Amino acid sequence: MGLIKLAAAGAIGYALYKYANRASEEAATAGGPDSYPIRDAGPENMKNQPPRWSKTDEAIDESFPASDPPSTY
Repeated sequence: MGLIKLAAAGAIGYALYKYANRASEEAATAGGPDSYPIRDAGPENMKNQPPRWSKTDEAIDESFPASDPPSTY
């Protein structure tokens, strides 16, 4: 009998947790990758162009958001 009560309490707790977090889950899946603007690489596509721009800066900007750095160092 105790195991059934424990299982019922766990199911109720899980249901309450899912109910409380449903708004954040809907917000995370509603947008998708096309819901925000993505700019092309290069200083000409920036809102505020930097005063100096080197080949290394260009390579870093082109590789974002990759985890590996460019090989131009």
